[in-house]
Amino acid sequence: MSIKVYKPTTNARRNMSVTDYSELSKVAPERSLLAPLSKNAGRNSYGRITVRHRGGGNRRKYRIIDFKRDKTDMTATVLTLEYDPNRSAHIALVQYEDGEKRYILAPVGLKVGDKIEAGEQADIKPGNALPLVNIPTGTFVHNVELYPGRGGQLARAAGNAAQLMAKEGAYALLRLPSGELRNVPNGCMATIGQVGNTDHENVKIGKAGRTRHLGIRPTVRGSVMNPNDHPHGGGEGKSPVGRPGPCTPWGKPALGYKTRNKKKSSDKLIVKRRNGK
Repeated sequence: MSIKVYKPTTNARRNMSVTDYSELSKVAPERSLLAPLSKNAGRNSYGRITVRHRGGGNRRKYRIIDFKRDKTDMTATVLTLEYDPNRSAHIALVQYEDGEKRYILAPVGLKVGDKIEAGEQADIKPGNALPLVNIPTGTFVHNVELYPGRGGQLARAAGNAAQLMAKEGAYALLRLPSGELRNVPNGCMATIGQVGNTDHENVKIGKAGRTRHLGIRPTVRGSVMNPNDHPHGGGEGKSPVGRPGPCTPWGKPALGYKTRNKKKSSDKLIVKRRNGK
């Protein structure tokens, strides 16, 4: 998937590029796999903002994606390759031999008309899903489960892939896109190949309006606020933080403060963290 660069007809166009969608199928999404997606603008059930800088954006429908790949030992044919407004990766509509249709993440190299399969005996080719124990060492995989049967949670964004480094006992060692080395139960399902739309990271937004179309609102620095709005605010001119360290609008330490729950975390399965520690 390539990048389309516009001629600089305006200041915004000069710095704007988009993904070239010419390789995608020019069809409407499968209606049976669409679900309504209501906007909450970062608010919880009490109406309070829990995630800042959210709101607005274009109206979307959710595409129901098969992250579990639990329809095993049955061949499916790729009908279309489609755009998904809810994720950076493209998706593929596949139809199984019994007539059921599902959306999956489209890996690099998958084309309309290709055959894919999920199961222990599936071939090692892009789009096929197998348990990690049945995948050769060194293979690049995506949509990897953390717990068997839960559905893929790792390496799902555009251009991402995890590499199967080793298998020992009940665990498989994966090198994740972040560089983290992590053990995963070898009964977890993973899909062969790299997630498609690899040029997504090279797209230049170009103007503030495109960010607003994505539902992202402006971010204001704490140092330009008043003291009643942010601990960094106030003072004459450009003032320093004025306290032991940078913090959130609610006074909690930021930039390096660990918030991971030790009781619920799976740190024991992490062999090497992404920051090298």
